[in-house]
Amino acid sequence: MRIAVTYQDGQIFQHFGHTERFKIYDCEDGAVTLATTVHMDGTGHGALAGALKNMQVDTLICGGIGGGARQALAEAGITLYPGASGSADEAVRALLEGRLQYDPDTTCSHHDHHGEGHGDCQGHSCGGTCH
Repeated sequence: MRIAVTYQDGQIFQHFGHTERFKIYDCEDGAVTLATTVHMDGTGHGALAGALKNMQVDTLICGGIGGGARQALAEAGITLYPGASGSADEAVRALLEGRLQYDPDTTCSHHDHHGEGHGDCQGHSCGGTCH
């Protein structure tokens, strides 16, 4: 299993579409065997979902995420655990142990009318539930 976590300063980054780094965890038999941090060149949910697929990620833990990103990840075959917060390392441990706290309904419903329709929230705060 290869798990990606939106990542900033050891924490789960809360805006999927603006993620600059992912921490990637290779897991086997319920344990992390390798963890690396990857810097992303592209922005936006489509580029990020494609990059995760190319890195053979099959699971994503993130904070806020929009509908377009959810669709792109689903099309890439990536299982999504949105609405998580706190330490990235602890979230992965919790997922492996079956105790990850997340909100499957986390979404940003107002992003379609901002920017160019790519999920970019401009000029407002969505309380950590965007992208």
